[in-house]
Amino acid sequence: MSDEAIDTPVGADEALARLMEGNARLLRGEQRHSHVSEELLAGLAGGQRPYATILGCSDSRVPPELIFDAGFGELFIIRVAGNVMSPEVAGSMQYAGAHLKTQLFMVLGHEGCGAVQAALAAKFHGAQERSRIALLLQSIQPGIAEIDPLLAPPQQLECAVEANVRWSVRQILESPEARARMPEGRLKVVGAVYEIATGRVRLLA
Repeated sequence: MSDEAIDTPVGADEALARLMEGNARLLRGEQRHSHVSEELLAGLAGGQRPYATILGCSDSRVPPELIFDAGFGELFIIRVAGNVMSPEVAGSMQYAGAHLKTQLFMVLGHEGCGAVQAALAAKFHGAQERSRIALLLQSIQPGIAEIDPLLAPPQQLECAVEANVRWSVRQILESPEARARMPEGRLKVVGAVYEIATGRVRLLA
């Protein structure tokens, strides 16, 4: 990754608009980035200038570049099962803000997230996973602490997916870097859920 300074970073509101416009093109079947030219790749060799940072899930059905119809070099993407925060994820986000100057940070969850479902199974049914998976699920548990155990499983998972996204958003906002930058009025952190069945990205209020 290049540490090349970026003089004119894309503003958070413009970055969010670009993401949602790209998702709208996907839904219309009007994607723009199906072809990659040699000129484009050559131009990226000197450094990257992404306009947004996305923390998403590792699920193979949720590729942010395709979801937002983004080209090479446009998005700085961090993917981990359950879109959870960790020291490594936080370090990657710090890099994006400090060196790449991205002003928009999105946490992108998705319908039917297996990691969230496993966290619910551990919470309500005592399900056991292998040690490393169990550690991952521990990162999700605080975010789903208030999920109603009486909800039907589909509604329970839907609520838990949103709660887990909000939990990651909260952790980002409470980081020292975000606390330092928020008063500037340029940094924006948003949560969203990808609807696998439709391809639509839904922003969380």
